[in-house]
Amino acid sequence: MGIVTPRAKPLATRTFSLATDLDGTFLGGSEAERRALYDWIEANRETVGLIFVTGRDPAFIADICARGTLPWPDYVVGDVGTTIAEVHHPDIVPIPALEADIAARWNDAGGRVRAALHGHPGLTLQPSAFRYRVSYDLDPATFDAGAKCVVEGLGHDWLISDNRFFDVLPRGVSKGPSIRRLITHLGMSETRVLVAGDTLNDLSMLACGLPAVAVGNCEPALLHAVSHLDHLYVAGGHGAGGIMEAIAALDLHSDHPKGA
Repeated sequence: MGIVTPRAKPLATRTFSLATDLDGTFLGGSEAERRALYDWIEANRETVGLIFVTGRDPAFIADICARGTLPWPDYVVGDVGTTIAEVHHPDIVPIPALEADIAARWNDAGGRVRAALHGHPGLTLQPSAFRYRVSYDLDPATFDAGAKCVVEGLGHDWLISDNRFFDVLPRGVSKGPSIRRLITHLGMSETRVLVAGDTLNDLSMLACGLPAVAVGNCEPALLHAVSHLDHLYVAGGHGAGGIMEAIAALDLHSDHPKGA
Protein backbone atom coordinates (compact mmCIF):
# COMPACT_ATOMS: atom_id res chain seq x y z
CA MET A 1 0.00 0.00 0.00
CA GLY A 2 1.43 3.37 -0.98
CA ILE A 3 1.32 6.48 1.14
CA VAL A 4 -1.89 8.43 0.71
CA THR A 5 -2.32 11.97 2.01
CA PRO A 6 -5.63 12.45 3.84
CA ARG A 7 -7.94 14.76 1.94
CA ALA A 8 -8.67 18.22 3.28
CA LYS A 9 -12.43 17.62 3.55
CA PRO A 10 -13.39 18.32 7.18
CA LEU A 11 -14.19 15.28 9.30
CA ALA A 12 -17.50 16.87 10.32
CA THR A 13 -18.70 16.50 6.72
CA ARG A 14 -17.65 12.87 6.29
CA THR A 15 -20.13 10.03 6.70
CA PHE A 16 -18.18 8.16 9.36
CA SER A 17 -14.94 8.37 11.33
CA LEU A 18 -12.96 5.61 13.03
CA ALA A 19 -11.13 6.58 16.23
CA THR A 20 -8.96 3.58 17.00
CA ASP A 21 -6.26 2.34 19.29
CA LEU A 22 -3.26 0.90 17.43
CA ASP A 23 -1.51 -2.02 19.15
CA GLY A 24 -3.83 -5.01 19.27
CA THR A 25 -6.69 -3.09 17.66
CA PHE A 26 -5.96 -1.35 14.32
CA LEU A 27 -2.71 -3.33 14.17
CA GLY A 28 -4.44 -6.53 15.33
CA GLY A 29 -6.12 -9.32 13.43
CA SER A 30 -4.80 -11.24 10.45
CA GLU A 31 -2.74 -9.64 7.71
CA ALA A 32 -5.62 -10.17 5.29
CA GLU A 33 -8.07 -8.44 7.66
CA ARG A 34 -5.75 -5.49 8.17
CA ARG A 35 -5.27 -5.13 4.44
CA ALA A 36 -9.01 -5.25 3.82
CA LEU A 37 -9.69 -2.52 6.41
CA TYR A 38 -6.81 -0.27 5.41
CA ASP A 39 -7.62 -0.53 1.71
CA TRP A 40 -11.28 0.25 2.40
CA ILE A 41 -10.31 3.38 4.34
CA GLU A 42 -7.97 4.56 1.59
CA ALA A 43 -10.63 3.97 -1.09
CA ASN A 44 -13.19 6.01 0.88
CA ARG A 45 -11.23 8.95 2.27
CA GLU A 46 -13.88 11.40 1.04
CA THR A 47 -16.44 9.83 3.39
CA VAL A 48 -14.31 8.08 6.04
CA GLY A 49 -12.20 9.87 8.65
CA LEU A 50 -9.39 8.24 10.61
CA ILE A 51 -8.15 9.20 14.09
CA PHE A 52 -5.48 7.26 15.97
CA VAL A 53 -6.15 7.18 19.73
CA THR A 54 -3.09 5.50 21.17
CA GLY A 55 -0.41 5.34 23.79
CA ARG A 56 2.14 5.80 21.02
CA ASP A 57 3.83 9.15 20.43
CA PRO A 58 3.67 11.22 17.21
CA ALA A 59 7.21 10.26 16.13
CA PHE A 60 6.31 6.55 16.19
CA ILE A 61 3.08 7.19 14.27
CA ALA A 62 4.78 9.32 11.62
CA ASP A 63 7.45 6.68 11.12
CA ILE A 64 5.09 3.72 10.78
CA CYS A 65 2.84 5.65 8.37
CA ALA A 66 5.78 6.89 6.30
CA ARG A 67 6.91 3.28 5.88
CA GLY A 68 3.50 2.44 4.41
CA THR A 69 2.53 0.08 7.23
CA LEU A 70 -0.58 2.12 8.08
CA PRO A 71 -2.75 4.66 6.29
CA TRP A 72 -2.12 8.20 7.47
CA PRO A 73 -4.70 9.41 10.01
CA ASP A 74 -6.39 12.80 9.85
CA TYR A 75 -5.80 13.44 13.56
CA VAL A 76 -3.92 11.83 16.42
CA VAL A 77 -4.82 11.53 20.08
CA GLY A 78 -1.52 10.12 21.26
CA ASP A 79 0.50 9.54 24.43
CA VAL A 80 -2.52 8.01 26.21
CA GLY A 81 -4.57 11.14 25.56
CA THR A 82 -1.95 13.74 26.52
CA THR A 83 -1.27 14.71 22.89
CA ILE A 84 -3.98 16.03 20.56
CA ALA A 85 -2.64 16.75 17.08
CA GLU A 86 -3.56 17.22 13.45
CA VAL A 87 -1.74 15.66 10.53
CA HIS A 88 -0.05 17.91 7.97
CA HIS A 89 1.56 15.17 5.93
CA PRO A 90 4.23 14.16 6.80
CA ASP A 91 4.12 16.09 10.08
CA ILE A 92 1.93 15.51 13.13
CA VAL A 93 1.39 18.87 14.81
CA PRO A 94 -0.09 19.39 18.32
CA ILE A 95 -3.14 21.66 18.54
CA PRO A 96 -2.27 24.27 21.21
CA ALA A 97 -5.88 25.23 21.94
CA LEU A 98 -6.71 21.63 22.84
CA GLU A 99 -3.51 20.91 24.75
CA ALA A 100 -3.40 24.03 26.93
CA ASP A 101 -5.54 22.50 29.67
CA ILE A 102 -3.50 19.26 29.55
CA ALA A 103 -0.25 21.19 29.96
CA ALA A 104 -1.68 23.20 32.85
CA ARG A 105 -2.87 20.07 34.66
CA TRP A 106 0.58 18.47 34.24
CA ASN A 107 2.47 21.61 35.30
CA ASP A 108 5.89 20.25 34.23
CA ALA A 109 5.56 17.34 36.66
CA GLY A 110 7.86 14.89 34.85
CA GLY A 111 10.87 15.45 37.07
CA ARG A 112 8.85 15.24 40.28
CA VAL A 113 7.16 12.01 39.18
CA ARG A 114 10.42 10.35 38.15
CA ALA A 115 12.04 11.31 41.45
CA ALA A 116 9.11 10.05 43.52
CA LEU A 117 9.01 6.68 41.74
CA HIS A 118 12.76 6.20 41.35
CA GLY A 119 13.67 2.63 42.24
CA HIS A 120 10.08 1.67 42.96
CA PRO A 121 9.67 -2.14 42.86
CA GLY A 122 8.36 -3.52 39.59
CA LEU A 123 8.65 -0.30 37.58
CA THR A 124 11.22 0.38 34.86
CA LEU A 125 11.20 3.88 33.42
CA GLN A 126 10.64 3.98 29.66
CA PRO A 127 13.40 5.85 27.83
CA SER A 128 11.22 8.26 25.84
CA ALA A 129 10.84 11.76 27.29
CA PHE A 130 7.11 12.38 26.89
CA ARG A 131 5.77 15.91 27.26
CA TYR A 132 2.82 15.45 29.61
CA ARG A 133 3.18 11.94 31.05
CA VAL A 134 5.70 9.54 32.56
CA SER A 135 5.54 5.87 31.53
CA TYR A 136 6.99 2.69 32.97
CA ASP A 137 7.21 -0.96 32.03
CA LEU A 138 5.58 -2.97 34.79
CA ASP A 139 6.68 -6.33 36.17
CA PRO A 140 3.55 -7.80 37.81
CA ALA A 141 5.61 -10.28 39.85
CA THR A 142 7.49 -7.56 41.73
CA PHE A 143 5.22 -4.51 41.41
CA ASP A 144 4.42 -2.72 44.66
CA ALA A 145 0.92 -1.22 44.44
CA GLY A 146 2.06 1.61 46.71
CA ALA A 147 3.05 3.40 43.49
CA LYS A 148 -0.62 4.22 43.01
CA CYS A 149 -0.71 6.13 46.29
CA VAL A 150 2.51 7.96 45.41
CA VAL A 151 1.01 9.16 42.14
CA GLU A 152 -2.27 10.17 43.74
CA GLY A 153 -0.35 12.07 46.38
CA LEU A 154 1.33 14.07 43.64
CA GLY A 155 -2.09 15.04 42.27
CA HIS A 156 -1.98 12.88 39.15
CA ASP A 157 -3.68 9.78 37.78
CA TRP A 158 -2.16 6.35 37.25
CA LEU A 159 -3.16 3.80 34.63
CA ILE A 160 -2.17 0.14 34.34
CA SER A 161 -2.83 -1.54 31.00
CA ASP A 162 -2.32 -5.09 29.79
CA ASN A 163 -0.68 -5.74 33.19
CA ARG A 164 2.55 -4.54 31.53
CA PHE A 165 2.49 -0.75 31.51
CA PHE A 166 2.15 1.89 34.22
CA ASP A 167 1.39 5.44 33.06
CA VAL A 168 1.32 8.60 35.15
CA LEU A 169 -1.04 11.15 33.61
CA PRO A 170 -2.37 14.62 34.40
CA ARG A 171 -5.44 14.40 36.63
CA GLY A 172 -8.55 13.82 34.50
CA VAL A 173 -6.67 13.30 31.22
CA SER A 174 -6.88 10.06 29.24
CA LYS A 175 -8.04 8.80 25.87
CA GLY A 176 -11.77 9.31 26.50
CA PRO A 177 -11.78 12.97 27.53
CA SER A 178 -9.26 13.84 24.80
CA ILE A 179 -11.14 12.20 21.92
CA ARG A 180 -14.33 13.94 23.06
CA ARG A 181 -12.44 17.24 23.24
CA LEU A 182 -11.24 16.76 19.64
CA ILE A 183 -14.68 15.75 18.35
CA THR A 184 -16.26 18.83 19.91
CA HIS A 185 -13.51 21.05 18.49
CA LEU A 186 -14.12 19.67 14.99
CA GLY A 187 -17.90 19.90 15.21
CA MET A 188 -18.33 16.19 14.47
CA SER A 189 -21.53 14.23 15.11
CA GLU A 190 -20.91 11.90 18.04
CA THR A 191 -23.18 9.24 16.53
CA ARG A 192 -20.93 8.91 13.47
CA VAL A 193 -17.68 8.15 15.32
CA LEU A 194 -16.69 4.60 16.27
CA VAL A 195 -14.07 4.19 19.00
CA ALA A 196 -12.19 0.89 19.11
CA GLY A 197 -9.86 -0.63 21.68
CA ASP A 198 -8.48 -3.74 23.35
CA THR A 199 -6.78 -2.92 26.70
CA LEU A 200 -7.54 -1.03 29.91
CA ASN A 201 -5.90 2.14 28.64
CA ASP A 202 -8.85 2.23 26.20
CA LEU A 203 -11.44 2.04 28.98
CA SER A 204 -12.13 5.76 29.23
CA MET A 205 -12.51 5.92 25.44
CA LEU A 206 -14.90 2.98 25.21
CA ALA A 207 -16.91 4.28 28.17
CA CYS A 208 -17.18 7.94 27.07
CA GLY A 209 -20.55 7.52 25.37
CA LEU A 210 -19.53 7.27 21.72
CA PRO A 211 -20.38 4.18 19.63
CA ALA A 212 -17.70 1.71 20.67
CA VAL A 213 -16.26 -1.69 19.90
CA ALA A 214 -14.18 -3.95 22.11
CA VAL A 215 -12.38 -6.17 19.64
CA GLY A 216 -12.37 -9.93 20.14
CA ASN A 217 -8.82 -10.09 21.47
CA CYS A 218 -9.34 -7.49 24.20
CA GLU A 219 -7.91 -8.19 27.64
CA PRO A 220 -10.41 -9.85 30.02
CA ALA A 221 -10.19 -7.01 32.54
CA LEU A 222 -11.35 -4.52 29.90
CA LEU A 223 -14.21 -6.74 28.79
CA HIS A 224 -15.35 -7.06 32.41
CA ALA A 225 -15.19 -3.29 32.89
CA VAL A 226 -17.29 -2.46 29.81
CA SER A 227 -19.71 -5.39 29.73
CA HIS A 228 -22.58 -3.28 31.12
CA LEU A 229 -22.33 -0.50 28.50
CA ASP A 230 -25.30 -0.47 26.14
CA HIS A 231 -23.50 1.60 23.50
CA LEU A 232 -20.67 -0.95 23.20
CA TYR A 233 -20.40 -3.68 20.59
CA VAL A 234 -18.35 -6.72 21.59
CA ALA A 235 -16.80 -8.14 18.43
CA GLY A 236 -15.93 -11.73 17.79
CA GLY A 237 -13.23 -10.78 15.30
CA HIS A 238 -9.78 -9.77 16.47
CA GLY A 239 -8.23 -6.38 15.75
CA ALA A 240 -9.05 -5.08 12.28
CA GLY A 241 -11.51 -7.92 11.80
CA GLY A 242 -13.46 -6.80 14.86
CA ILE A 243 -13.50 -3.19 13.65
CA MET A 244 -14.93 -4.21 10.28
CA GLU A 245 -17.51 -6.36 12.04
CA ALA A 246 -18.64 -3.42 14.18
CA ILE A 247 -18.87 -0.93 11.29
CA ALA A 248 -21.24 -3.32 9.53
CA ALA A 249 -23.21 -4.34 12.63
CA LEU A 250 -23.75 -0.72 13.72
CA ASP A 251 -24.53 0.40 10.13
CA LEU A 252 -22.02 3.27 10.27
CA HIS A 253 -21.29 3.39 6.53
CA SER A 254 -23.48 2.33 3.62
CA ASP A 255 -20.53 0.67 1.89
CA HIS A 256 -19.07 -1.07 4.91
CA PRO A 257 -15.74 -2.91 4.66
CA LYS A 258 -15.88 -6.56 3.70
CA GLY A 259 -13.77 -8.94 5.75
CA ALA A 260 -11.10 -10.93 3.99
